Amino acid sequence: MEILSSRVLLRPVNLPETQAFYRDVLGLAIAREFGTVEHRGVVFFLGNGLLEVAGSRAAVEQSSLVLWLQVRDVQAELLRLAGLGVTISREARTEPWGLIEGWIRDPDGTKIVLVQVPADHPIRRDVREI
Repeated sequence: MEILSSRVLLRPVNLPETQAFYRDVLGLAIAREFGTVEHRGVVFFLGNGLLEVAGSRAAVEQSSLVLWLQVRDVQAELLRLAGLGVTISREARTEPWGLIEGWIRDPDGTKIVLVQVPADHPIRRDVREI
């Protein structure tokens, strides 16, 4: 299989509110918009991927999607988001695997893990023997 492009699809309960959260609160840039005014889909740039927020799901269906978003400074982002009224689900802490993580949720309850990769973490350095 040759993958040419990909994106994550999020179907929220409240489309306008969720799109506003990703656009205005997280500050994600828009890659494209499509559809009618009543059923507008928005595709956001998400680092080296895309997040499409379009369509809807029933309120009784809980989102099982978890977004993993790498940022430069988790603590600074959590402070900024708290200042915008976002509830912090879990404060930043270093995980046993060495990444610093803090958790929030979007208006529909989708879990968002903000991740900081410390300078000495294996993700940042080549651990192969030369």
